[in-house]
Amino acid sequence: MSSVKLLFIGDIVGKPGRRAVRYFLPRLRKSLGIDFVVANGENMAGGSGITPATASEVFEAGVDVITSGDHLWDQREVESLLLSESRLVRPYNYPKSTPGQGFVVNHKDDLPPVGVLNLQGQTFMKPIENPFFAADEGVEELRKETSIIFVDMHAETTSEKIAMGRFLDGRVSAVVGTHTHVQTADEQIFPGGTAFLCDAGFTGPHESILGREIEPILRRFTTYRPQRFGVAAERIILNGALIEIDGTTGMARSIERISELLPDDNSEE
Repeated sequence: MSSVKLLFIGDIVGKPGRRAVRYFLPRLRKSLGIDFVVANGENMAGGSGITPATASEVFEAGVDVITSGDHLWDQREVESLLLSESRLVRPYNYPKSTPGQGFVVNHKDDLPPVGVLNLQGQTFMKPIENPFFAADEGVEELRKETSIIFVDMHAETTSEKIAMGRFLDGRVSAVVGTHTHVQTADEQIFPGGTAFLCDAGFTGPHESILGREIEPILRRFTTYRPQRFGVAAERIILNGALIEIDGTTGMARSIERISELLPDDNSEE
């Protein structure tokens, strides 16, 4: 195969996000010729965490690998899921004793093997092991099996995500950031051939504040009192990035942002 078209879907938020994945993924596979799909799913169960049922729904929709981040642990069922589901990865730079895996090599149909590595940043987030040291180790292991490597860098700051992209330039196919839920406009291919996007955005209701209902968050900012941040419901958009990767070298040929608005008349499937 001369190239692999990989779609990365930004953070799936709750039921609306899962609905967008079910609606758009078959259509995008057909219209864009997508070969492989990775999605960040750390918020897909009620807006926070992952459950076996929500993971199954997204896999059935056509996602090949689910990545995650700091909200992964918000649902208690996730530990058993991490131990049983080979298509789910958690940040590699958690302690070695943490359940689950930080990277995976997926062998699908007649595609070259595709490696997926998940990392979590340190700046303004709960302290875990250095993601740059972990990236060195994980990429070295993945390159023993494949030259096609996608990295989800789940981090708060643009500087840390850009730094990871530069750090891995020429060693991986793409580094795309998640966590901040705002799609950035800095898609590019670095000099070494690694595609980069600082943040893929999020898949879910955009008439919201980062996927959550507006009023409770405004009350939290204006009263300082605890609020329940429910998942919003309107203007559902699938955000992500489409990356074309050379099947032999593993280097990126192109990257483009994806932003698809769910039609208002789309009913629940």
